Amino acid sequence: MHLKIESTAEVSDIDYQDAERQFVQLLHLGDLDQKVAKKSTLKEPFEDALECALSGGLDEAECEPQALLFLQRILYRINRLKLFWYDDLENYTNEGSHYLFGIQSRIESAWQNWDSSHINIEPIDTIVEVRKTLRHRVTEDLDPKPSAEGLYFRNEMTKIGYRRLLAIASLDGLVEASQLSRVLGGVGNEVQSMLTRIFSEEYGKGILARKHSTYFSIMLEKFKMDTRPEAYFDLAPWEVLANINHSFFLCERKRNFLRYIGSLLFFEVSVPAAFENYKLAGERLGLSPEAANYWGLHIKEDQRHGRWMVDDVALPLVDRYPDLACEIVWGYDQQRFISARASQAIARSVREAESG
Repeated sequence: MHLKIESTAEVSDIDYQDAERQFVQLLHLGDLDQKVAKKSTLKEPFEDALECALSGGLDEAECEPQALLFLQRILYRINRLKLFWYDDLENYTNEGSHYLFGIQSRIESAWQNWDSSHINIEPIDTIVEVRKTLRHRVTEDLDPKPSAEGLYFRNEMTKIGYRRLLAIASLDGLVEASQLSRVLGGVGNEVQSMLTRIFSEEYGKGILARKHSTYFSIMLEKFKMDTRPEAYFDLAPWEVLANINHSFFLCERKRNFLRYIGSLLFFEVSVPAAFENYKLAGERLGLSPEAANYWGLHIKEDQRHGRWMVDDVALPLVDRYPDLACEIVWGYDQQRFISARASQAIARSVREAESG
Protein backbone atom coordinates (compact mmCIF):
# COMPACT_ATOMS: atom_id res chain seq x y z
CA MET A 1 0.00 0.00 0.00
CA HIS A 2 1.62 3.27 -1.16
CA LEU A 3 0.98 6.17 1.19
CA LYS A 4 1.43 9.71 -0.02
CA ILE A 5 0.34 12.89 1.68
CA GLU A 6 -1.86 15.19 -0.38
CA SER A 7 -2.25 18.16 1.95
CA THR A 8 -0.93 18.79 5.43
CA ALA A 9 -3.91 21.03 6.07
CA GLU A 10 -6.29 18.23 5.19
CA VAL A 11 -4.57 15.92 7.68
CA SER A 12 -4.29 18.55 10.39
CA ASP A 13 -7.95 19.50 10.19
CA ILE A 14 -8.96 16.08 11.49
CA ASP A 15 -9.79 15.89 15.21
CA TYR A 16 -8.07 12.59 16.00
CA GLN A 17 -8.90 12.71 19.69
CA ASP A 18 -12.59 13.00 18.95
CA ALA A 19 -12.33 10.18 16.40
CA GLU A 20 -10.66 7.96 18.99
CA ARG A 21 -13.40 8.69 21.51
CA GLN A 22 -15.95 7.60 18.94
CA PHE A 23 -13.98 4.41 18.30
CA VAL A 24 -13.97 3.59 22.03
CA GLN A 25 -17.77 3.90 21.98
CA LEU A 26 -17.90 1.51 19.04
CA LEU A 27 -15.69 -0.96 20.92
CA HIS A 28 -18.33 -1.27 23.64
CA LEU A 29 -21.35 -1.29 21.34
CA GLY A 30 -23.33 -4.54 21.53
CA ASP A 31 -23.66 -6.38 18.19
CA LEU A 32 -21.15 -4.00 16.65
CA ASP A 33 -20.94 -5.73 13.26
CA GLN A 34 -24.69 -5.77 12.73
CA LYS A 35 -25.18 -2.18 13.87
CA VAL A 36 -22.49 -0.64 11.70
CA ALA A 37 -23.77 -2.67 8.73
CA LYS A 38 -27.32 -1.35 9.20
CA LYS A 39 -26.32 2.22 10.06
CA SER A 40 -23.08 3.30 8.44
CA THR A 41 -23.29 6.77 10.00
CA LEU A 42 -22.25 5.19 13.31
CA LYS A 43 -18.72 4.84 12.02
CA GLU A 44 -18.42 7.70 9.54
CA PRO A 45 -16.51 10.31 11.61
CA PHE A 46 -14.07 7.67 12.83
CA GLU A 47 -13.69 6.18 9.34
CA ASP A 48 -12.97 9.63 7.90
CA ALA A 49 -10.15 10.11 10.41
CA LEU A 50 -8.79 6.61 9.78
CA GLU A 51 -8.75 7.08 6.03
CA CYS A 52 -7.07 10.46 6.37
CA ALA A 53 -4.39 9.03 8.67
CA LEU A 54 -3.74 6.09 6.37
CA SER A 55 -3.68 8.11 3.15
CA GLY A 56 -1.60 10.99 4.43
CA GLY A 57 -0.23 10.34 7.88
CA LEU A 58 2.73 8.19 6.89
CA ASP A 59 4.42 10.40 4.36
CA GLU A 60 8.15 10.31 5.07
CA ALA A 61 8.70 14.01 4.46
CA GLU A 62 5.76 15.44 6.38
CA CYS A 63 4.59 12.87 8.92
CA GLU A 64 1.71 14.15 10.99
CA PRO A 65 2.48 13.21 14.62
CA GLN A 66 -1.16 13.14 15.64
CA ALA A 67 -1.99 10.80 12.78
CA LEU A 68 0.80 8.43 13.79
CA LEU A 69 -0.36 8.47 17.41
CA PHE A 70 -3.98 7.96 16.39
CA LEU A 71 -3.17 4.89 14.28
CA GLN A 72 -1.10 3.25 16.99
CA ARG A 73 -3.63 3.99 19.75
CA ILE A 74 -6.45 2.49 17.69
CA LEU A 75 -4.35 -0.56 16.84
CA TYR A 76 -3.34 -1.01 20.47
CA ARG A 77 -6.97 -0.88 21.62
CA ILE A 78 -7.79 -3.71 19.22
CA ASN A 79 -4.69 -5.77 20.05
CA ARG A 80 -5.24 -5.63 23.81
CA LEU A 81 -8.44 -7.67 23.31
CA LYS A 82 -6.13 -10.64 22.77
CA LEU A 83 -5.17 -10.50 26.46
CA PHE A 84 -7.36 -10.91 29.53
CA TRP A 85 -7.30 -8.01 31.99
CA TYR A 86 -9.52 -9.38 34.78
CA ASP A 87 -12.00 -6.59 34.22
CA ASP A 88 -15.64 -6.33 33.11
CA LEU A 89 -16.36 -9.23 30.77
CA GLU A 90 -18.54 -6.94 28.66
CA ASN A 91 -15.34 -5.24 27.51
CA TYR A 92 -14.71 -8.28 25.32
CA THR A 93 -18.09 -8.25 23.59
CA ASN A 94 -16.55 -7.41 20.23
CA GLU A 95 -13.26 -9.32 20.40
CA GLY A 96 -14.36 -11.41 17.39
CA SER A 97 -15.75 -8.49 15.40
CA HIS A 98 -15.17 -8.63 11.65
CA TYR A 99 -15.32 -4.85 11.56
CA LEU A 100 -12.51 -4.53 14.11
CA PHE A 101 -10.48 -7.15 12.27
CA GLY A 102 -10.84 -5.13 9.10
CA ILE A 103 -9.59 -1.98 10.81
CA GLN A 104 -6.66 -3.88 12.30
CA SER A 105 -5.73 -5.31 8.90
CA ARG A 106 -5.89 -1.90 7.19
CA ILE A 107 -3.63 -0.27 9.75
CA GLU A 108 -1.16 -3.14 9.97
CA SER A 109 -0.86 -3.50 6.21
CA ALA A 110 -0.02 0.16 5.74
CA TRP A 111 2.17 0.41 8.81
CA GLN A 112 4.19 -2.74 8.17
CA ASN A 113 4.96 -1.57 4.64
CA TRP A 114 6.05 1.81 5.97
CA ASP A 115 8.13 0.41 8.82
CA SER A 116 9.81 -2.22 6.66
CA SER A 117 10.95 0.49 4.27
CA HIS A 118 13.23 1.85 6.99
CA ILE A 119 15.46 -1.20 7.25
CA ASN A 120 17.76 -2.73 4.67
CA ILE A 121 16.73 -6.37 4.24
CA GLU A 122 19.54 -8.11 2.42
CA PRO A 123 19.07 -11.68 1.16
CA ILE A 124 21.19 -14.30 2.93
CA ASP A 125 21.85 -17.30 0.74
CA THR A 126 23.00 -20.07 3.11
CA ILE A 127 22.28 -21.20 6.63
CA VAL A 128 25.98 -20.86 7.31
CA GLU A 129 25.65 -17.14 6.57
CA VAL A 130 22.48 -16.90 8.66
CA ARG A 131 24.23 -18.45 11.63
CA LYS A 132 27.23 -16.16 11.17
CA THR A 133 25.00 -13.08 10.86
CA LEU A 134 22.98 -13.91 13.96
CA ARG A 135 26.06 -14.50 16.09
CA HIS A 136 27.55 -11.23 14.83
CA ARG A 137 24.37 -9.31 15.69
CA VAL A 138 24.23 -10.86 19.15
CA THR A 139 27.87 -10.02 19.85
CA GLU A 140 27.24 -6.41 18.86
CA ASP A 141 24.18 -5.99 21.05
CA LEU A 142 25.51 -7.76 24.12
CA ASP A 143 28.11 -5.02 24.52
CA PRO A 144 27.00 -2.13 22.30
CA LYS A 145 28.53 1.29 21.97
CA PRO A 146 26.61 3.62 24.29
CA SER A 147 23.88 5.55 22.49
CA ALA A 148 23.14 9.21 23.12
CA GLU A 149 19.87 8.20 24.77
CA GLY A 150 21.56 5.60 26.95
CA LEU A 151 24.16 8.06 28.17
CA TYR A 152 21.46 10.61 28.91
CA PHE A 153 19.46 8.13 30.98
CA ARG A 154 22.57 7.03 32.85
CA ASN A 155 24.24 10.37 33.52
CA GLU A 156 21.65 13.16 33.31
CA MET A 157 18.12 11.94 33.99
CA THR A 158 16.59 13.44 37.14
CA LYS A 159 14.02 11.93 39.50
CA ILE A 160 11.30 13.73 37.57
CA GLY A 161 12.59 12.13 34.41
CA TYR A 162 12.85 8.76 36.12
CA ARG A 163 9.15 8.98 37.04
CA ARG A 164 8.29 9.70 33.41
CA LEU A 165 10.41 6.74 32.32
CA LEU A 166 8.52 4.45 34.71
CA ALA A 167 5.17 5.82 33.59
CA ILE A 168 5.82 5.08 29.93
CA ALA A 169 7.52 1.73 30.57
CA SER A 170 4.62 0.60 32.76
CA LEU A 171 2.39 0.13 29.72
CA ASP A 172 4.43 -2.93 28.81
CA GLY A 173 6.16 -3.66 32.12
CA LEU A 174 2.94 -4.46 34.00
CA VAL A 175 1.87 -7.10 31.45
CA GLU A 176 5.38 -8.24 30.62
CA ALA A 177 5.96 -11.22 28.31
CA SER A 178 2.25 -11.54 27.56
CA GLN A 179 2.83 -11.73 23.81
CA LEU A 180 5.20 -14.66 24.31
CA SER A 181 2.26 -16.64 25.68
CA ARG A 182 0.61 -16.43 22.26
CA VAL A 183 3.24 -18.66 20.59
CA LEU A 184 3.63 -21.40 23.20
CA GLY A 185 0.79 -23.69 22.18
CA GLY A 186 1.20 -26.52 19.67
CA VAL A 187 3.41 -29.54 19.15
CA GLY A 188 5.99 -30.18 21.84
CA ASN A 189 9.68 -30.00 20.97
CA GLU A 190 12.93 -28.62 22.34
CA VAL A 191 12.34 -25.14 20.99
CA GLN A 192 8.85 -24.94 22.46
CA SER A 193 10.14 -26.23 25.78
CA MET A 194 12.84 -23.56 25.96
CA LEU A 195 10.37 -20.79 25.09
CA THR A 196 8.09 -22.09 27.82
CA ARG A 197 11.00 -22.10 30.27
CA ILE A 198 11.77 -18.46 29.47
CA PHE A 199 8.11 -17.56 29.82
CA SER A 200 7.93 -19.36 33.15
CA GLU A 201 10.85 -17.36 34.53
CA GLU A 202 9.32 -14.10 33.32
CA TYR A 203 6.17 -15.06 35.21
CA GLY A 204 8.00 -15.97 38.42
CA LYS A 205 7.41 -19.70 37.87
CA GLY A 206 3.80 -19.20 38.90
CA ILE A 207 4.54 -17.24 42.08
CA LEU A 208 3.07 -13.73 41.88
CA ALA A 209 5.66 -12.20 44.21
CA ARG A 210 8.42 -13.32 41.83
CA LYS A 211 6.71 -12.28 38.63
CA HIS A 212 8.67 -9.58 36.84
CA SER A 213 5.66 -7.32 36.58
CA THR A 214 5.37 -7.44 40.39
CA TYR A 215 8.85 -5.95 40.66
CA PHE A 216 7.74 -3.22 38.29
CA SER A 217 4.70 -2.51 40.46
CA ILE A 218 6.98 -2.16 43.48
CA MET A 219 9.02 0.47 41.64
CA LEU A 220 5.86 2.43 40.94
CA GLU A 221 4.72 2.12 44.56
CA LYS A 222 8.02 3.53 45.82
CA PHE A 223 7.29 6.67 43.80
CA LYS A 224 3.64 6.70 44.90
CA MET A 225 2.60 6.19 41.29
CA ASP A 226 -0.49 4.46 39.95
CA THR A 227 0.11 0.69 39.63
CA ARG A 228 -2.96 -0.05 37.54
CA PRO A 229 -2.17 -1.39 34.06
CA GLU A 230 -2.49 1.30 31.39
CA ALA A 231 -2.79 4.09 33.97
CA TYR A 232 -0.27 6.12 31.94
CA PHE A 233 -1.52 5.14 28.50
CA ASP A 234 -1.89 8.78 27.44
CA LEU A 235 1.82 9.43 28.04
CA ALA A 236 2.97 6.70 25.65
CA PRO A 237 4.54 8.10 22.45
CA TRP A 238 3.45 6.53 19.19
CA GLU A 239 6.90 4.94 18.85
CA VAL A 240 6.38 2.98 22.09
CA LEU A 241 2.90 1.89 21.05
CA ALA A 242 4.28 0.83 17.66
CA ASN A 243 6.80 -1.35 19.47
CA ILE A 244 4.05 -3.12 21.41
CA ASN A 245 1.77 -3.43 18.39
CA HIS A 246 4.58 -4.88 16.29
CA SER A 247 4.99 -7.67 18.83
CA PHE A 248 1.27 -8.43 18.58
CA PHE A 249 1.51 -8.45 14.79
CA LEU A 250 4.27 -11.05 14.83
CA CYS A 251 3.04 -13.36 17.59
CA GLU A 252 -0.60 -13.51 16.42
CA ARG A 253 0.34 -14.87 13.00
CA LYS A 254 2.08 -18.21 12.86
CA ARG A 255 3.51 -17.41 9.43
CA ASN A 256 5.52 -14.70 11.19
CA PHE A 257 6.90 -17.09 13.80
CA LEU A 258 10.51 -16.88 12.63
CA ARG A 259 10.38 -13.09 12.55
CA TYR A 260 8.95 -13.16 16.07
CA ILE A 261 11.83 -15.32 17.23
CA GLY A 262 14.28 -12.82 15.75
CA SER A 263 12.44 -10.02 17.52
CA LEU A 264 12.44 -11.86 20.86
CA LEU A 265 16.11 -12.72 20.42
CA PHE A 266 16.94 -9.02 20.11
CA PHE A 267 14.91 -8.22 23.23
CA GLU A 268 16.61 -10.81 25.38
CA VAL A 269 20.08 -9.97 24.11
CA SER A 270 19.81 -6.18 24.23
CA VAL A 271 17.92 -5.66 27.51
CA PRO A 272 20.92 -6.10 29.88
CA ALA A 273 22.85 -3.23 28.28
CA ALA A 274 19.78 -0.96 28.06
CA PHE A 275 18.60 -1.66 31.60
CA GLU A 276 22.09 -1.15 32.98
CA ASN A 277 21.67 2.54 32.14
CA TYR A 278 18.42 2.71 34.12
CA LYS A 279 19.96 0.82 37.04
CA LEU A 280 22.97 3.14 37.16
CA ALA A 281 20.66 6.14 36.95
CA GLY A 282 18.76 4.85 39.98
CA GLU A 283 21.99 4.42 41.93
CA ARG A 284 23.16 7.92 40.95
CA LEU A 285 19.85 9.36 42.11
CA GLY A 286 20.16 7.58 45.45
CA LEU A 287 17.03 5.49 45.00
CA SER A 288 16.29 2.58 47.30
CA PRO A 289 17.00 -0.90 45.93
CA GLU A 290 13.24 -1.54 45.65
CA ALA A 291 12.86 1.53 43.42
CA ALA A 292 15.27 0.09 40.85
CA ASN A 293 15.26 -3.65 41.56
CA TYR A 294 13.40 -4.53 38.38
CA TRP A 295 16.31 -3.45 36.20
CA GLY A 296 18.84 -5.57 38.06
CA LEU A 297 16.59 -8.63 37.95
CA HIS A 298 16.27 -8.32 34.19
CA ILE A 299 19.96 -7.78 33.67
CA LYS A 300 20.71 -11.01 35.51
CA GLU A 301 18.00 -13.18 33.98
CA ASP A 302 18.10 -11.86 30.42
CA GLN A 303 21.80 -12.55 30.13
CA ARG A 304 20.86 -16.19 30.59
CA HIS A 305 17.76 -15.91 28.42
CA GLY A 306 19.84 -14.41 25.62
CA ARG A 307 22.14 -17.43 25.58
CA TRP A 308 19.15 -19.77 25.58
CA MET A 309 17.51 -17.87 22.74
CA VAL A 310 20.63 -18.16 20.59
CA ASP A 311 21.66 -21.74 21.29
CA ASP A 312 18.33 -23.45 21.99
CA VAL A 313 15.82 -21.47 19.94
CA ALA A 314 17.19 -19.40 17.06
CA LEU A 315 19.95 -21.70 15.79
CA PRO A 316 17.84 -24.90 15.99
CA LEU A 317 15.14 -23.08 13.99
CA VAL A 318 17.74 -22.15 11.37
CA ASP A 319 18.31 -25.88 10.87
CA ARG A 320 14.60 -26.69 10.92
CA TYR A 321 13.69 -24.01 8.35
CA PRO A 322 16.83 -23.59 6.21
CA ASP A 323 15.03 -21.95 3.29
CA LEU A 324 13.34 -19.36 5.52
CA ALA A 325 15.96 -18.88 8.21
CA CYS A 326 16.82 -15.39 6.96
CA GLU A 327 13.44 -14.29 8.39
CA ILE A 328 14.95 -14.62 11.87
CA VAL A 329 17.56 -12.02 10.89
CA TRP A 330 14.82 -9.87 9.36
CA GLY A 331 12.86 -9.99 12.62
CA TYR A 332 15.98 -9.17 14.63
CA ASP A 333 16.96 -6.19 12.50
CA GLN A 334 13.46 -4.74 12.39
CA GLN A 335 13.12 -5.02 16.15
CA ARG A 336 16.48 -3.35 16.63
CA PHE A 337 15.26 -0.38 14.57
CA ILE A 338 11.86 -0.19 16.29
CA SER A 339 13.41 -0.41 19.77
CA ALA A 340 15.95 2.33 19.01
CA ARG A 341 13.17 4.58 17.74
CA ALA A 342 11.13 3.94 20.89
CA SER A 343 14.13 4.67 23.12
CA GLN A 344 14.66 8.01 21.39
CA ALA A 345 10.99 8.89 21.89
CA ILE A 346 11.14 8.01 25.59
CA ALA A 347 14.23 10.20 26.00
CA ARG A 348 12.39 13.11 24.37
CA SER A 349 9.42 12.62 26.69
CA VAL A 350 11.70 12.41 29.75
CA ARG A 351 13.38 15.67 28.76
CA GLU A 352 9.98 17.30 28.30
CA ALA A 353 8.95 16.21 31.80
CA GLU A 354 12.16 17.58 33.25
CA SER A 355 11.80 20.91 31.51
CA GLY A 356 8.41 21.34 33.15
